[in-house]
Amino acid sequence: MKNKILTLAILFTLTFNLKAQHNQKDSTYKECFVGTSMFFLGNLLPENKPDFVQLNLGYRITNKDVVSIELKTWKYAWSLGIPYGESFEAPEEKFPGFIREAGFALVYQRFLWKGFYAAIHSMNAWQNFVDNDRNKIDDGFQIFNTYRLGYHFKLFNNRFFIEPSIAVTHRVFHTEMPSSFKQLDDKWNKTFFPEPGLHIGFNF
Repeated sequence: MKNKILTLAILFTLTFNLKAQHNQKDSTYKECFVGTSMFFLGNLLPENKPDFVQLNLGYRITNKDVVSIELKTWKYAWSLGIPYGESFEAPEEKFPGFIREAGFALVYQRFLWKGFYAAIHSMNAWQNFVDNDRNKIDDGFQIFNTYRLGYHFKLFNNRFFIEPSIAVTHRVFHTEMPSSFKQLDDKWNKTFFPEPGLHIGFNF
């Protein structure tokens, strides 16, 4: 599913004239932005839809330092640690239901050179464990970090931007899962690489 979403997102970006980097002396410079992740394109897939919604609210402290908050909800039916390959979204690895998460991430982004940046996203996520009959069987909580490298492109005289990236994700902490979910999740690592990303936003 992630590969399909990334392909759709790349095709989307090829239609734009792209420029990079922010400069506070530039007349088009904007301190604030709102945005989202192109992962929402997964909601258009015929199956395994993530029911993904994300809203980013950000502020540029300087032309190199950016802070933001991400409000996010989505669902998934496989362990987040399964690498790409035969086991990725394999039927035998599917949870007996799914996990619905909702929460917020605090984000710090540092521009390193021109449009290249590094960022850390630390998400606090509240979880509902739902069985195959769509009944909630338990709840939980996890801290989910994303360590990201990417490039920032300005669009349409800096009214909009787009940020393709690659990341390592890390489940720093999570509460005990129901046993039927835990047996499958324990087989896999708490980190995942590579996680593709594509954020888009509006500057104001």
